[in-house]
Formats: sequence, C-alpha cells, structure tokens
Amino acid sequence: MANDLDQQRIAITMDYFRKLDAGDPSMMDLLTDDIQMYFPKFGVGYGKEAVGRAAQGMMSTLQKIEHDFERMNVLVSGDHVIVEGFEGGVSSDGSPWPVEGRSEGRYCNVFQFDGLKIKRLHIYVDPDFDSTHEERFLWDAVGMTRPGDL
Repeated sequence: MANDLDQQRIAITMDYFRKLDAGDPSMMDLLTDDIQMYFPKFGVGYGKEAVGRAAQGMMSTLQKIEHDFERMNVLVSGDHVIVEGFEGGVSSDGSPWPVEGRSEGRYCNVFQFDGLKIKRLHIYVDPDFDSTHEERFLWDAVGMTRPGDL
C-alpha cells in the first residue's frame, strides 16, 4: 500500500502527463530548478531551460501527443515513480501514430523526486514516432512479435 507521500508523487506524475498532453507550460512548475532530463536523440539536459528546449524540439515534430492513462503501469520505489505505458498522437505533417503493425507507442518514464518536485526525469521511448526508420525494423530478422501477434 502506497503511503501519503507516494500518493502525492503519483498525483504529480499524472499531472505532468496531463499538462504535457495539453501543452500546458505550467508543467515546468512541477520540476526543480536543477532538473536533470534524458530523452533519446536529445541526450541529457540540466535545468528548466534545457527541458524547455527539449520540449520545443520534440513538439516541433508533433501536432499532438496523448498518453493512455488507462493502460499505465505505475510503480513506486523510494523517491522514484516509474511509469510504463502507451502514447499516441499526430506528427507535424498530420500523420497519426503509433503506426498499426509497425509500432505500439510504448514508453517508460522514470521520475525521481525531491520532496514533491521532480528532480530527475529520464524518458525511454523510440523518438521515431512515425515509424519511418525502415532500416531499424528488425522484427522479421530476429523473430520477435509484432503488435498483431500479441
């Protein structure tokens, strides 16, 4: 059973996703000033300014992003909240994602808290939202399942 602090941190984490999906700049209020953030293809950034630049860079490739709250797995361990789930949206050219039969929109975010503020956020996701990196699709070559096989 999660304690009160765990429940508050889970609520802040859900608020982060809601604000991200809405493009609400008050999301930055959930972060410490010296936040550390990792995002694939962007690397590691430090501070709210770096997070803002990464968000602008990512959102310049998207019209819309949505996280599926119903299918989130939320785990709490000490000062960490880990969320595994599914996301989708529309790319800047109007293409919806994930692309059926090519991707599932899976992600995992690891939040570390300092009190009730997020001080470290590492995002693990394939940034090829549109599934255009053809040479990276190895499912057939290595015998892994595709979304329709699940």
